[in-house]
Amino acid sequence: MDLRSLITLLAVASIVITLANSLYATWRVQREVLIGNTLEANRVYATKLASTAEMFFQLAQPQLAYSARLLQDGLDDDAVIVGEVERLREQTNSFNSVVVVDAGGWVKAVSPESLKLKGRHLATSSTQEALKARKPLIGKPAMSAANNLVVFVSTPVWSKTGRYLGFVGGTIYLKKKSILNELLGEQFYRDGSSLFVVDGDNRVLYHQNSALIGQKLPPVIPDPVKQKNQNGYLQVGEASREPMLAGFAVVPTPDWTIVALKPTRTTLAPLTNLLMKVLQHSVPFALLTLLCAWILARLIALPLWQLARKASRMDAAGVSKEITIIRAWYYEALQIKRTMLAGIGLLQDKIGQLKFEVQTDPLTSLLNRRGLSAVLEYFLATRQPFAVLALDIDHFKRVNDTWGHNVGDEVIKSVARQLSASSRQTDVVCRNGGEEFLMILPGAQRDIAVAIAERVRQQVAQQTLETVGHITLSVGVAFWDAKGEAMEQAFKQADDALYQAKHAGRNRVVISPATDDGSVTPPQSG
Repeated sequence: MDLRSLITLLAVASIVITLANSLYATWRVQREVLIGNTLEANRVYATKLASTAEMFFQLAQPQLAYSARLLQDGLDDDAVIVGEVERLREQTNSFNSVVVVDAGGWVKAVSPESLKLKGRHLATSSTQEALKARKPLIGKPAMSAANNLVVFVSTPVWSKTGRYLGFVGGTIYLKKKSILNELLGEQFYRDGSSLFVVDGDNRVLYHQNSALIGQKLPPVIPDPVKQKNQNGYLQVGEASREPMLAGFAVVPTPDWTIVALKPTRTTLAPLTNLLMKVLQHSVPFALLTLLCAWILARLIALPLWQLARKASRMDAAGVSKEITIIRAWYYEALQIKRTMLAGIGLLQDKIGQLKFEVQTDPLTSLLNRRGLSAVLEYFLATRQPFAVLALDIDHFKRVNDTWGHNVGDEVIKSVARQLSASSRQTDVVCRNGGEEFLMILPGAQRDIAVAIAERVRQQVAQQTLETVGHITLSVGVAFWDAKGEAMEQAFKQADDALYQAKHAGRNRVVISPATDDGSVTPPQSG
């Protein structure tokens, strides 16, 4: 990949990453804003309704208390009692029905009279609670004597002498038209939101779904949260529920809780359109930036690209003139240009020397792999068959570990001298790396190649080296006839034969491919 592509790729990556970060940041910020605004709106909405409901009870209880004071002379005057319950119900419209009950639980008067409760003994839970408590009371939802689900609000009636006479109470219907429905029923959303009211036991007092009224629900707002704050908000919804944004407020007098809910999904619905608009406005600028980056990348990379092309031809004639005319318009390219021009002369002077040195092993002065490659290219071009000997010094690691690498180097140089002395004038000797050597015997027949391999092995084995003593060689022999298989196959066969010689006991010659009369030449004594 060239520099222009790299710069362009970097620009594209930067633009894409920046755009993605911007979209993500926008999404996060807008999501938090939408959720925060909805939560706060629900809290304010619930607080407003709670304040209205609290105001109702603050007005309703004094109304009942006023009637109770009017009745403190006794509950025997039916005209006075009936007139008071009618006034109380019709004057304020706060209650669906109003009743006066004596201390024994008998109804002295009721409005409206259509309920037909006068003279009856009330044994409902709300009535019994009011008779027992003898104090202003807002009862829990319960079925009335007229078989209506109601909330009963009552105030005791005391005589002037302090004797308990009974109570005066008003009912608020939960499933029929009432002041509670008028306060809450007109307040609704059209986007999937809902509003409901629960008492202290999480029993539903109002809900848009009338089937839930009177039932107990799992607490949406945990009690510790309500105890800590009279109003607030939180996100609710478990794995089995749709996530909702809830605002709540407590009505202090009756200990009711008003909860306003809105689905999180509905709240975040505008977010997708917002992101699409951001993307639509961002993409044109991103494309314009990308075009500018591509043009700038081309201008930056052009002189370096031209210099790089000339760098691969620094040994060619006239390359200095070609480099001189390259327009290097910024500092780094100019310095590279000057350095290339300064180095061309020195490079060309050393090319000849380098070509020789690069093909020679510095330790043994034998050809290295690069030098061997040049020879093999010649053999391949002239289709010259040859035998290849792969040679390896046995137990050479032991020499290095015992006497050190300096002695090991002396052993390698000694073997290299023996190989050169044992080879023919046309043979090629190469150090293949470490303690491994190769001998190329051009035109050598099988018997000649084996004889040379055996002669080399014996001469090395018979030589006594200072410090080390005797060393031995393992030799693998293979042939390339220039007619069939690839040249690399012959070297692989020689390596395989060398491997067999090692595993057969070392200090021997193995010929590949194996012959019927035996491919392993065992070491000779003496």
